[in-house]
Formats: sequence, C-alpha cells, structure tokens
Amino acid sequence: MNESSATTARRARACPRASRWDGHGTLASALTVVRTLRPKGVFAVTTLGIVILSAFVGNALWQVDPSFQQLNARLLPPLGVGYDGAYHILGTDHLGRDLLARTLVGARVSLLVALLAVGVAAIVGVGVGLVSGVFGGRVDHVFMTCVDVQLALPFTLLAICIAAITGPSLVNVILVLTATGWVAFARVVRSQVLSLRQMDFIAAAYGLGCGPGRLLLRYLLPNCASTIIVIASFAAARMIVAEATISFLGVGVPSWIPSWGSMISDGRTYLPVAWWVAIIPGSAITLSVIAINLLGDWLRDRLDPRLASPSDLVGILRGKGQGRADAERA
Repeated sequence: MNESSATTARRARACPRASRWDGHGTLASALTVVRTLRPKGVFAVTTLGIVILSAFVGNALWQVDPSFQQLNARLLPPLGVGYDGAYHILGTDHLGRDLLARTLVGARVSLLVALLAVGVAAIVGVGVGLVSGVFGGRVDHVFMTCVDVQLALPFTLLAICIAAITGPSLVNVILVLTATGWVAFARVVRSQVLSLRQMDFIAAAYGLGCGPGRLLLRYLLPNCASTIIVIASFAAARMIVAEATISFLGVGVPSWIPSWGSMISDGRTYLPVAWWVAIIPGSAITLSVIAINLLGDWLRDRLDPRLASPSDLVGILRGKGQGRADAERA
C-alpha cells in the first residue's frame, strides 16, 4: 500500500509539472530568441515583417486599382497629385498606374512564388538527398547523374523554352524555379546523410533492425532539419531574384499581373526622366533579399553551435537553465 501510494503521489506531482514545463519552456525559448537577435537580425525580421504585411494587408489599406490607367497623370513623381486630386505616394508609371499599389501586388507575387517554389523544391530535393545518401550504390549514381544534368541546363534558357511552349504563367514560373532549385537541397542533404551514417547512433539503429523508412524519418531527417531550414532561407532569396529576372525578360508571370521584374522592365526606358518607376521595385527586391539573407545568417548561427558566438551560447544556456528552474519550482 505504501509503495502504491508513493507511486500515485509521484504521478500526481508530475502531471502539473509537465503541463507547466511546456508553458515556461516556450516562454523561456521565446525570450532567448529575442535576446540573441543582433542588429542584423532585428533589421532582417523587421524588414521581412513589413514586406509580408505589405504584401497581404497593404491593398486593404491602400485601396487603389494597380491596373487603373490615367494617361493625364503619367510619370508623376513620388508624393505627386493627379488631376483628380488623388495622391500617389510613390508616383505613377508611364501609363499613369499607381506605383505603390503595383509594388504591393508585386510583393505578394514574389513572396507567393518564393514560398511555393522553395516548398516544392525542398520536398523533392530533401527526398532525393535522403534516399541517395541512405541506399548509395546505383541509386546514388542515378540521382547524382540527374543532379549533374540539371546543373548543366541554363536557368534562363529553360525558362524561355517553357514560356515559348506553354506561354507566360505563374504556374510555369514556379515549375521552372522548382526544377532548378531542388538540386541544392539534394546535394547538401546527401552530404549530411553520408556524414551521419558514420555515427554510432545510426549503427546502433541498424543493429536493432531499424528499416530504411524508419531510419530516414526517425533519425536522419530530424538531424538534417537545421541544415534544411538554413538552405530554404537562402533559396527563398534566390527565388525572388530569379522570378524578377525571368519577369524582366517577359517570360515570367503574365503581363497583366504586376511583378517587380516586369515593373523594372517597364521603367528602364524612363530612367533619365522618371527614375522612380524602376528604382522603387528594384529597391523592394534589394531590401527583401538582404533581409532574407541576414535572416539566413542568423538562423545558421543560431542552429549551428559551432558558429554561435559566446554571448549566444550563454543566452541559450541561461534560457534552458531558467526553464528547468521554473519547472523545478513548479
């Protein structure tokens, strides 16, 4: 009876402690992340947050049709006023269309393309890298040959060929970016898996009869997660630039959909007299790419202890220690 009562009491004390640990642990982790944000991390998060909010909420605040043309208000400078009394904060283009409204829609297009392209490329590339690294042999040879063939295909030429066959389309842009973006995931994940295969816990899993599927999902994929997150952050920046490139050439999204690349293409002719038509979308691309790259640098430093600074490590250890202390106190 005494042993049973003691066991029941321990379980009763453990239940509230487990529930409180989750809350305190989450709060401690959030505070640790905030403390380890350096100026470049703050700049990256702030800029990227503004871009995301502008893309998905901006048109609700600035209710101007991005395709509405006013030829009597063409090439108005920033803070210009049209003949109808309407303000144009970023000016107008050569057809009198509001640049702020078009920039907001272009941000939505760029972020949507980058998100979908990176997501599909990550699924394909991570799958190829895991399978190639685990099975090796002929499977690895076949997949790596496909990688080499893909690297030999010029990105711009591939985009032009697809656009010439099927016509400009948002789906085609995503397919082109996916077809050229999965290679980076596959090569890095494969090298990571080859390194992990030499470790003792993988040999122990093999010895205990762990099958290939469980080995991939239970042991290898979680240990590659931090690398995949960092690659995805840098790949998103590349996707934004690539989408702007093919839209600039006229083989990206359709012409009736505003995009940063097509806006630069429309404004390059008017650079001597109306610099803002091309400079504003170009600045949006620059700020977005810089913010994503800085966020990728911070994620790499955060997720890889070998690259973390002593202050970051101290903050991480303090956050974990505070979480354990809160759990014990509870």
